[in-house]
Amino acid sequence: MAANIFDFKGGRAHFIGIGGSSMSGLAGYLQELGYSVTGSDRTQSHKTEHLEARDIRVHIGHSAENVRGADVIVYSAAISQENPERAEAARLGIPQIERCELIGQLMEGYPFAVGVSGTHGKTTTTSMLAQAFMQAGVDPTIHIGGELDFIGGSTHLGGRHDFICEACEYNASFLRFKPSVAIILNIDEDHLDFYKDIDDIEAAFAKYAALVPKDGWVIAWGDDERARRVCLNADCNHMTYGLGEDCMLRPANLAYDELGRASFAAVLNGEALGDFHLNVSSEANMLDALAVICTAYIRGLDMAKVAEALGSFVGAHRRFELTSVTDGVKCYTDYGHNPAEIKNALKIASLQPHDRLWSVWQPHTYSRTKTLFDQFVETFDLADRLLITDIMGAREADPGDIRSEMLLEPIRARGVDAVVTPTFDDAEAYLRAHWRSGDIMISHGCGDIDLLNEQIANHGDTKK
Repeated sequence: MAANIFDFKGGRAHFIGIGGSSMSGLAGYLQELGYSVTGSDRTQSHKTEHLEARDIRVHIGHSAENVRGADVIVYSAAISQENPERAEAARLGIPQIERCELIGQLMEGYPFAVGVSGTHGKTTTTSMLAQAFMQAGVDPTIHIGGELDFIGGSTHLGGRHDFICEACEYNASFLRFKPSVAIILNIDEDHLDFYKDIDDIEAAFAKYAALVPKDGWVIAWGDDERARRVCLNADCNHMTYGLGEDCMLRPANLAYDELGRASFAAVLNGEALGDFHLNVSSEANMLDALAVICTAYIRGLDMAKVAEALGSFVGAHRRFELTSVTDGVKCYTDYGHNPAEIKNALKIASLQPHDRLWSVWQPHTYSRTKTLFDQFVETFDLADRLLITDIMGAREADPGDIRSEMLLEPIRARGVDAVVTPTFDDAEAYLRAHWRSGDIMISHGCGDIDLLNEQIANHGDTKK
């Protein structure tokens, strides 16, 4: 049985991999709760610098000595038992808690605990929820896997009634959570290094829904057959949303403006809840907003204030985020890393006024690139030019049987002008040599591809 973080209140909690979006937020959260927090990460980053500014000591590089004197260790799924700090903690008998186990412990006891799950859209929906609840006068405790300017980062320590967080299905991590409201945005193929197939993934979501108590709620996208099935089979209250006639919450009078931003009347089982006008583009964001409206309705929030919040929501960082205008080219970055997410980002980009659309993709993990190879080949049809960097292995060793170059021929066969630019320096040089004012560039990936945008912005304009 895992250690419980509350047994170490006031003690030193050491985070291995503290620079991650979720881990850095949790580190700050525990500091606010009165823990002494330290951490380590492979590389220095803006997040580690921000933590240092908050008097959280961060060691760059993993070393056994970093954990000595700690009362409890927090680690993410990407940190193996062979990590020198985890190994030393085991030798010294220091208790260890996996990141998602920690989140489950933190959310336990909240009467209205919302876990936002789904293969894609979690960060955006969680961010929308956070802003809607806060603008409606509720002070929730929040944990987002990205950063939202509205709350000043990725976490917010609020009251003891409402808890809002992402619930990731990787490694079945979300089965450690304690939701009273489970949102299921979609169920698609991903993380096939862990799951056998799509049926195995659906079975995990069914187990997640089963965590909800009888008086709780499962909310799901009703147009997704698998999400709908999981929702309707859950032994608790349920609500579906979507475009289909059998969905409980539907958008009436749905229209999109020239930038793809939706306006609609939300109608729940024939009851009009209010009019909504979004400030973010695409059908995917409209559907995420419907999930937020379902949750807000169950919570009893003022729908006029929810509508105001959704109308002012501009997105979380790294979710179709404009990072610079360089050489007259608008440069965006997006965290999307599976085919559905990348297609959605390209759809949004295609709606912006532009000449040519450049896509720069950093494939994330060898296993995902292999298992979703055929889907990735069909992902970039909206791009005029595609640059592919080397695959980011992240937690995986290079198996030697998959390379970015293998994607070129099948993607080119679909009419997309694709090249491999192995490094960020290569990508920036290629872009600057070939793009022109009026183009749009968007980078994709959940690795460190945002650093490409950062170096482009830092280097400034090269053509005057």
